[in-house]
Amino acid sequence: ARLALHPDDDLAPNRPGEALIVALDRDPGPAHRLRADPRQRALTAERTAGEALDLLEGAGWRVLHSVPLPGGDRIHHLLIGPGGLFALHSLYARRQKVTVADPLVTLGRRTAQPLLRRLRAEAARAAHVLTAEVRPVLVLVAPAEVAVTAPPREVRVLRDTEIAGFARTGGLLKPADVEALYAMARDRTVWAAAL
Repeated sequence: ARLALHPDDDLAPNRPGEALIVALDRDPGPAHRLRADPRQRALTAERTAGEALDLLEGAGWRVLHSVPLPGGDRIHHLLIGPGGLFALHSLYARRQKVTVADPLVTLGRRTAQPLLRRLRAEAARAAHVLTAEVRPVLVLVAPAEVAVTAPPREVRVLRDTEIAGFARTGGLLKPADVEALYAMARDRTVWAAAL
């Protein structure tokens, strides 16, 4: 499968935050700002989570970063391994309180966003493409505090420091299944069917 893919269609070389890196290269934004560009924070979150995910490769896991979906959406990280398939979304929360009240996520004093609904939709789109169950995960990067009012339906909420816990999960997929799903998922053209 590795040799059959055209280099432009292979998602395996994508770095964490690849889509944001490209967007920042195209439009760096104004040089002098009072507040940091929110895309830089998002990039920091994706890189932090991506580096932790890349460490799981020695434990039989495979990871893809910045998986494009039709309509301009993307899955930040797709994790495939013995414990199943996971669509991870990284959220920069440095030194802020995060409140999770399904489907809303509130970051500090900002307005609550229906982020969990979006994560479930992205996981459902990935499941449609890969014809396998894909579970959504919200990764909070460096939060000061996390308050979950009730366990969110289907979505797992983790701190970036808890990503290593995936290495201890298993029993769902055999190594051959992991490699087959990874070979399919890394082909950019299959994601065109993610409605």
